[in-house]
Amino acid sequence: MKTVILTGASGGIGKETVKIFIQHGYFVVGQYNNDLSGITELKDYLAEKGLSDYFLAVKSDFSVDKDVENLFDVAIKNFGHIDVLVNNAGTGLYKLFTQTTDNEWERQISVNLKSAIKLSRLCLDKMIERKKGKIVNVSSIWGVAGASMEVAYSTVKSALIGFTKALAKEVAPSNVNVNCVCPGVIDTKMNSRLNADELQTVIEETPLGRLGSPREIAELIYFLASEKSDFITGQVITCDGGFIL
Repeated sequence: MKTVILTGASGGIGKETVKIFIQHGYFVVGQYNNDLSGITELKDYLAEKGLSDYFLAVKSDFSVDKDVENLFDVAIKNFGHIDVLVNNAGTGLYKLFTQTTDNEWERQISVNLKSAIKLSRLCLDKMIERKKGKIVNVSSIWGVAGASMEVAYSTVKSALIGFTKALAKEVAPSNVNVNCVCPGVIDTKMNSRLNADELQTVIEETPLGRLGSPREIAELIYFLASEKSDFITGQVITCDGGFIL
């Protein structure tokens, strides 16, 4: 049976992605950190559907290197191999660049970028050996276009895009695909800081006239992890309703 490591499993996009992979017959090792309510909600949903045996939750703080390594070790110990890695973990920061501290920069780098680099390196050893594997990185439209008041977040998400393109070229001869999804403004807890007027402004600036749903991003992630995307690699796909056209 196929196995996927999915980081950020307790968030809106993460929970939907876990459900889709399990529905397609995968075992999912899902990382979370502080969002206990989110991971509990996901576990309860899977229990109701009789799918609990397909999900293993692992608490990992990605600002701690050992926690990243432990996540991988737990996955290998339980399942022996990893078919897909989804680097979905992320933390936002809405703050003026001139007021952003060194510690805040370090956290942005560790959670949004460094964890993806470390997990990719760990998983690739076995993927390259097996001549098969998929890595899907979740960036953001702000990694493409940049966002005022989100310089640190935009910077690391942009770096994740560069990482995707370069790594895709390097591992393509080993039949490993690496792609990147850039969500727009999605109806998740991360965007709860926006008030009603701000949300309405975003909707009006989106050609399709609405926010995206976590399920829509999850479906795109799964497509890039499936056999239907075997000839797609190194691509950065925005899913934003046309927001940054």
